[in-house]
Amino acid sequence: MATNPDRPIRLGLRENLPQFALLVGVNALVGGLVGQERTVLPLLAEREFGLTGYTAALTFIAAFGLTKAIVNLFAGALADRYGRKPVLLAGWLFGIPVPLLLIFASSWGWIVVANVLLGINQGLAWSVTVIMKIDLVGPHRRGTAMGFNEAAGYGAVALAAWTTGLIAENAGLRPAPFFLGLAFVALGLGLSAAFVRETAGHVAQEASSRLDSQHGKLTNREVFALGTWRHRSLAAASRAGLVNNLNEGMAWGLFPIYFALEGVELGTIGLLVAIAPAVWGFGQLLTGALSDRIGRKWLIVGGQLVEAIGLVTIALGDSVRPWAIGSALFGAGTAMAYPTLIAAVGDIAHPAWRGTAVGVYRMWRDLGFAVGAIVAGSIADVSSVATAIVVVAAITAASGLDVSMHMRETSTAGR
Repeated sequence: MATNPDRPIRLGLRENLPQFALLVGVNALVGGLVGQERTVLPLLAEREFGLTGYTAALTFIAAFGLTKAIVNLFAGALADRYGRKPVLLAGWLFGIPVPLLLIFASSWGWIVVANVLLGINQGLAWSVTVIMKIDLVGPHRRGTAMGFNEAAGYGAVALAAWTTGLIAENAGLRPAPFFLGLAFVALGLGLSAAFVRETAGHVAQEASSRLDSQHGKLTNREVFALGTWRHRSLAAASRAGLVNNLNEGMAWGLFPIYFALEGVELGTIGLLVAIAPAVWGFGQLLTGALSDRIGRKWLIVGGQLVEAIGLVTIALGDSVRPWAIGSALFGAGTAMAYPTLIAAVGDIAHPAWRGTAVGVYRMWRDLGFAVGAIVAGSIADVSSVATAIVVVAAITAASGLDVSMHMRETSTAGR
């Protein structure tokens, strides 16, 4: 649906609340599609496909992360060139085969293929819902917008992880848990096609009010360089984002196996796996808005240190209670850092190349899924799962210190 040319375009959360709320719901469905895997797939690798090595079992996460990272890089540029809505619809089309492949896969290779398609779906659809919310709210409420966006997405990840664990405990690992995925795709595609409106007009409106119009003329290669090494704060955000999803990739692949090795029942595993994204998801409703008031940098630093404490708590725990506390701390730290990092990117980027800048950041961030799966799986294979968790905790703490030394505050509220 095109933007009505007779309707005046206004920036702001309140001014665009119906469309903003719709995009929050759409992103919840995007998150639910990936959440259906969180509890079940690591256990499927061992119990149905006979994969005994941790590195081999985590190939689906590496395939997902690598694909999503590459697609993120192009999703923002495509959204800047062709519009946001066409890219969103393309993302949902790639999601259609995912639950079907998970249900009918006869070999682990098909699971990996499903996660390549899932990476394309998430790279296109999640990226565009992020960009469209930033477009709608304008420059003053980006942290709040990202808090709502990520809360919806990761709240749905948590709910889907918990629900599929309960379903699997009662109906088996396949096919019943993945029926949720079919519903998520149908609803997401339908709502996006029928009701989501293009936000290119909002981009033009904001760009016309910027005094730094000369900074709007950058090539994709120049934006990539800024986000990777040339711009101090953008590059620091990219590094921190990569580490944030490095620990997330480790948690996705190893936590269900770790708890299962300790004799935890499947339903409880689903609950433990869901705690971190639940706290992370809903905590962002507070932390995103808080970053608009106090600034971005120190929330990011503190968040990564809290994540590290949570991971160590899980690694040293020996029962459900410390594991639950550690998961909650891990989620709380991620809630502090996750929406704040992307809001910082939005602060820096000019509207004309914001989609591309978000894509570059999300490429590096989601490459962390693949790096985390490979690093954590390799350490677990040669040592233990607990050792892998502790090493990732140390990497996360070091990332927080890196941000403290190299990122400048990007929000005027924090200066």
